[in-house]
Amino acid sequence: MSATAVSEASFADRTLADIAASLPGATRVFRRSKLDFCCGGGMSLADAAAAKGLSLAALDSELAGVAALALPPERPDATEDLIALVENRYHAVHRRELPELVRLARRVEAVHRDHPAAPHGLADRLERMVGELEDHMRKEEQILFPLMRRGGHPMISQPIYVMTAEHDEHGAHLRELERLTGGFQVPEDACPTWRALYAGAQKLAEDLMDHIHIENNVLFPRFG
Repeated sequence: MSATAVSEASFADRTLADIAASLPGATRVFRRSKLDFCCGGGMSLADAAAAKGLSLAALDSELAGVAALALPPERPDATEDLIALVENRYHAVHRRELPELVRLARRVEAVHRDHPAAPHGLADRLERMVGELEDHMRKEEQILFPLMRRGGHPMISQPIYVMTAEHDEHGAHLRELERLTGGFQVPEDACPTWRALYAGAQKLAEDLMDHIHIENNVLFPRFG
């Protein structure tokens, strides 16, 4: 679906549970607006907005923006534009979505602690990723990317080596996420929060793999 099609689509008649389970990032919008997508997930967005006295148009627009960010980005050729893509499409999205996944995971692990498929340890793993990814992205933004924007540096191979090694560590986290979630497969009796968690975790995994691919195989080789 194109960005234009996303912007024209309406979520008004879809239930909160359906939106939360199919659109990673939607739960953050619902939580901020105090819309219950779990126990009250059977309500349509339009009905839920009316019940809370919220602007349906504003909610619809915000969700359309979240959906647009989920689209595969076009990859620019210029190095400056490629760096901007990494910062705006991947770094910014990781920072926005990961803390919400931690909150969802804590809730699922607490509420469904006795369920045989409960993803015990997922919240801790995601929280660890928050810290490690933030440290990694900050080093890229403050050290590596400025060197690249200046056309390189005789010592640029050292930070590239460090970032590549850290990418391998991120890959290990992704393998553990897949193990803890059983390949992101929700149980048939999973609640909307659980479904939203796994949809978001799967998107995180896909985004992070794309992010690492762009850096390791497209951006970094330009300076190596």
